Amino acid sequence: MIIRPFQAVYPNTDYIASNDSFFGTVKEEYVSYKKSGFFNKASQDSIYIYQIKTNQRSHLGLVACVDINEYLEGNIKKHENTLAATEQRQMYLMMNRKAIVKPVLLIHPKVKKLMQMLKDYIEAYQPFYTIHFESENQKHILWEVSDGNMIEKFQQIFEKKIPETYIADGHHRSAASALLYSRIKKKKKVNPYGNLLTAFFQEDQLEIYDYNRIIDALDEVSLTQFVAKLSKLFDIDFLEKPAKPSRKHEITMFLNKEWFLLKWKPEVLKKYKNQKILLDASLLDEKVLKDILGIKNVKTDTRIKYVSGTEGIDVVRTKTAKSETRVAFCLYPAQMSDLLTTADEGGVMPPKSTWFEPRMKNGLIVQELMGI
Repeated sequence: MIIRPFQAVYPNTDYIASNDSFFGTVKEEYVSYKKSGFFNKASQDSIYIYQIKTNQRSHLGLVACVDINEYLEGNIKKHENTLAATEQRQMYLMMNRKAIVKPVLLIHPKVKKLMQMLKDYIEAYQPFYTIHFESENQKHILWEVSDGNMIEKFQQIFEKKIPETYIADGHHRSAASALLYSRIKKKKKVNPYGNLLTAFFQEDQLEIYDYNRIIDALDEVSLTQFVAKLSKLFDIDFLEKPAKPSRKHEITMFLNKEWFLLKWKPEVLKKYKNQKILLDASLLDEKVLKDILGIKNVKTDTRIKYVSGTEGIDVVRTKTAKSETRVAFCLYPAQMSDLLTTADEGGVMPPKSTWFEPRMKNGLIVQELMGI
C-alpha cells in the first residue's frame, strides 16, 4: 500500500466556541468556515497519528493520503454497493469544497511493528492538537509526523506489510474520488483526485455494532397474516422485556408494543449451507422485507429506517411506537471476519450492515484538492 504525506488543513480552535456545534455543521458549511478563517493550513507535508479516547477505551490509527489507484486496482476492498445518486452528491461536495473533509476509514490486519511505532511516537511527542466533544465525551487527538525519515519508515511498513485494506466507512467518497480521477485523467497533467484522504486503523482498534431496521409497511397486511408468515421462517418466542439478540441467526422484533425473539428455522438455514458467509441482514431482506412485505429494493425504499446499535434499544422502541404500521428488527452485529471474507470474495453486504466505532468527525483534518 502506497501512502503519502499531505499538507493538511485543520481547525483554528481559537475561533470555535462549541466543538459539537461547529464540527456538526462542517459538512455543509466548510466553504464558508474556510473563507471566514476557521481553518489553518499546515506549513509542510506530514502524516498524522490519530487517537480517539472514549469512556470505554482508546483507538489508535494513522491518517495519510493513499494513491487512488490502490482503490481502482482492488487493493482497497469494498463490502457494500454504492448508490449512483449518493456518488453524484459526493462528487458535487468535493468539487464545491475543493477539499475532502473526512478521511475514508480503512481497516488493515494486525501489524505489531506499526502499532508499536504509533505508541512510541505519541509517548515521545506532544499532540498537534486535541478536540473534546462533550456530547459523546470523546477526545480526538492528532500528532503531526513531519520528519522525512520517520515518514519513510511508516511508508516502508505499509509497502511491505499492508498490501490490502478494507473500507469500514466511506464507500461513496472512495467511489466518487475514483470516478472524478478517471474522468479527468487524460485531460490534466496534475490530477487533484490522485490522492485519497484515509485513516488506517488496525482491525482490533475498531468495534462493530448492530444496525437495526424499522419498517413502515404493515398497512397492507394484517398483524395476524404477518405473524403467520413469519412463523414459517422463524421459531417465535415472547419476550418479557426489550432485548437485543445474543447470537447470530437470532433476531428480536418489536411489534404492536410487544417484543419477540425470532430464531431462523433449521430448514431455512439449511438452504444456504454452502455459502461461506450467511448474514442475518441478507436473510431478513430476502425472506421478510421482500417476500412478505413487498420491499423489492432495500437501497432505495423509503419505508426502511436504520438505527445504529449505539443509539440504544429505547430509540428503536420509541421510533417504532409512533405508528401502528411499523415493525422493528434488531440484528446481532456482523463480525469482522464476515466483513473481511465478504470483501475478499468480491461480495457485498446489504446496506447498513455494519456500524463502526469510533466515528471520525468532519473537519478535524482536511485534504485540499489542488488544481480544481
